[in-house]
Parts: sequence; structure tokens; C-alpha cells
Amino acid sequence: MAQTKTLSRGLRGTLGAFTAVVLVFIYVPLLLVLLNSFNTDNTFGWPPPGLTLHWWKVAWESQGARDALWTSVKVACAATVVALLLGTLAAMALRRTRFFGRNVVSLLIILPIALPGIVTGLAFQNEFSTILGIGLSLWTVIIAHATFCIVTVFNNVQARFQRLGTSFEQASMDLGAGRWTTYRLVTFPMLRSALLAGALLSFGLSFDEIVVTTFTASPHDQTLPLWILNNLFRPNQAPVVNVVAAVLVVLSAVPIYLAQRLSGSQAEAINIP
Repeated sequence: MAQTKTLSRGLRGTLGAFTAVVLVFIYVPLLLVLLNSFNTDNTFGWPPPGLTLHWWKVAWESQGARDALWTSVKVACAATVVALLLGTLAAMALRRTRFFGRNVVSLLIILPIALPGIVTGLAFQNEFSTILGIGLSLWTVIIAHATFCIVTVFNNVQARFQRLGTSFEQASMDLGAGRWTTYRLVTFPMLRSALLAGALLSFGLSFDEIVVTTFTASPHDQTLPLWILNNLFRPNQAPVVNVVAAVLVVLSAVPIYLAQRLSGSQAEAINIP
């Protein structure tokens, strides 16, 4: 018994040390990006000779960065709305029906987020340009983003349905409520936190996406990640890119954190017998 406890402590210590190394490897570069956004040396000399807010002022006054930010927000919001609608409907349809090939349909819904982004982007570019014969625009970006954003909503809603079962809805209909009344007063309130978590994750995924966007956006529709990529190696723009990247990290972390908190509290939010 004592030997088992010793091995357990040793394993926990090893896993803890490995986790710490991984976290340092991931987050130290992000902290360097944040620090370089205040660096007075535009070549990012190390250690920084001084700190300044000048680059933050330049970034705030950059029309290109503001336009790219607004484009990213529009695309992410539109893709999130489409994902909420189609992802919820898909989860509800697969929950209520049993048919041959049901698991295949579920796999096809989840597949876009598992495919490499370059494959998805190239496939959409061929579809829009060759098969449909339409030009690339903001709408093509939204459609492409919605395909993998649907997965986050679908998974959240499906997981919630599996925890809830059907007892609450059956009780509602036994008491005389119709399907629409049951959905409005019973099902939807129990899905709200799952939908919000899925929406936040969808927004974060769309806002950060760059590979699929590269293949589906026109030269005039530049999202913030594309703007960062195009200006990264321009000497005069490099400090401004660091500022925008620092802001992007914060803006992306907020919806992911909120979605994680909501997903973690879903079980506690519902009194399931």
C-alpha cells in the first residue's frame, strides 16, 4: 500500500512537471508578444531598451487594422448565427429520429472540424469558383466558417440532450402542452447555456480562422488574422502587428473562457433527478 502511494505521488509529480513545461512553452511566446507591443525598439531588441505606448496609439489610429477587425466581427457573428440555427436543428433531428445511416450523418456533421483547414479551404474555393461559378466575397467566408462552427453547437446541444433525457418533455406533454409549448417552456430553457457556450466557441473559432479564410476571401475582404499575416514582415508595421496580436489574444481568450465556464456548470445548472 505504501509503495502504491509513493508511485502515485511520483506519477502526480511527473505529470505536474510535464504540464508546467508545456504551459511555459505555450504561454511564454504570448507574453513576449505582449511585451514587444510596448518595446521602444521596433526591431524587438532584447532586453527591451524601454517601454512605450506609442505603438498602441499607432495601432489605434490604423484604419487598416480597424477595418480588418470589423470584418472579422461581422464574419464571426454571421457564422455563429448560422451555426446556432443549423447545429441546433441537426442535433434535435438526430435525437428524435432513428434511421439507417444515422451515425454516418452525425459523422458528416462533425467531419469539417477534423479536416485540415487547407483541405476545407481548397474544397470551398473549388466549389465556389468552379462548380457554382460565383466570386469570392464576405459571404463565401461566412459559409465556409459556418461549416466548422456548426460542429461546436451540434456537440454542445447533443451532449445536453443526452444528459437531460426525455422525461421533462414527456411530463410537459402529459400535462397537455403541445410540442411548440414544450420546446418554448421546457426544452429551450434547458438548452440556453449549451447554446451560449456553443455560440461563444463558434465566435472564437471564426474570429481566429486564417487558413480557410485565405482560400475563400476576396482581396478586398481582409479579416484581422489575414491583416496580421500580410503585415507581419513589413518593418514599419511589425510593432503595430504585435499590438494587434496582443489584443487578438485577449479577445479570443474571453469567449473561450466563458464557454468553458458555461460548459462546466451545465450539469450544476440543471437539477437532474
